Amino acid sequence: MQPATDNATPSDFLIGLDLGQSADYSALTVLQRFHAEQPSRYHLRHLERFRLGTPYPDQVERVKALISREPLQGKSHLIVDQTGVGKPVVDMLKREIQRIPIISILIHGGDAVGEEEGRQFRVPKRDLVGALQLLLQSKRLQVAEGLQDASLLVQELLNFKVKINAGGHDTFEAWREGAHDDLVLSAAMSCWYGEHKPHGKIEFLSSGTRESTRMFAGFGGGTFPRDFKGY
Repeated sequence: MQPATDNATPSDFLIGLDLGQSADYSALTVLQRFHAEQPSRYHLRHLERFRLGTPYPDQVERVKALISREPLQGKSHLIVDQTGVGKPVVDMLKREIQRIPIISILIHGGDAVGEEEGRQFRVPKRDLVGALQLLLQSKRLQVAEGLQDASLLVQELLNFKVKINAGGHDTFEAWREGAHDDLVLSAAMSCWYGEHKPHGKIEFLSSGTRESTRMFAGFGGGTFPRDFKGY
């Protein structure tokens, strides 16, 4: 990672970790939150996919090494997907990393947010992705120009559609069978936690619409500040 810009502005870092299973990638993102301003603004500083099959202890060590470096050291929150295989990994993270708050997210397809003891939340998937989308729409989230996987993140966002089942709950599916959502969820968990606005629902733009295409056109392009180089 490269040094963060805008160091004069008070900020902290939200690290999102989406834990993949055997056929899915795990993804790690770093979001810098500038909280002196209201509403806060964000810079996406780091995107990283682990190789398929990377052991969870190795992923924990990677996170541990990341948060021990400046400027993240002592200024970070770790937000982890606890859905599926996540509980044992969250427990491992809590044993190995005791210097920063660790927040676990249980992702579900319902319509209500729940908060449990021990920094654990139950959050609908639409709320997570909607938080990321809303920050992009409002131009409060900017993406570093040089991020290697920025185009993958854009593609994951555009691959989503929402489907309402008979019970009124949402399920997210990809437009193409087999598409991944690891980078989206990793970044979206941090966005949701950074905003922490669980009340109300956020409209999700349909993939392929003129508005959604325009909104994502800036990834890696000229809509971001010239001096915003990222990690």
